[in-house]
Amino acid sequence: MLHALSARDTFRLRLPAHASSVGIARRQVRSTLGHWGLEALGDDAGLVVTELFTNAVLHSGSEHVACVLWTAGGLLHVEIVDEGRGDAGPLSRRAADADENGRGLALVAHLAEGWGVKPPTRGTGRAVWATLACGRTGASRRTG
Repeated sequence: MLHALSARDTFRLRLPAHASSVGIARRQVRSTLGHWGLEALGDDAGLVVTELFTNAVLHSGSEHVACVLWTAGGLLHVEIVDEGRGDAGPLSRRAADADENGRGLALVAHLAEGWGVKPPTRGTGRAVWATLACGRTGASRRTG
């Protein structure tokens, strides 16, 4: 059962742009969703955060990366904010069978109701966002 989320239910986390921060962000997101009564979204949101945070760490040239979560309109909103320069954000690509990388954004697109890139609310860089439906779990989305 979902509890009523208030405007105060916003999660913010800022970490160094290191590979070790990806797992910290994922665990904190899952823990927060549990506190919000949205543990059913833990796997999907954890995967989305992992992919977007990893892209920011590897490709943005940032010193820090932030993760912000909130709910509105029946959706979980996820933003990964980097300090990168320029307007370009991550681009989906088709990975070859033998490629070890390049499938992350396709996974995000499959799990999310939508995703994209926008300027951050504050500062420089970009915010890569995704939305997940609060009422559907990943399993029901994939089989329904």
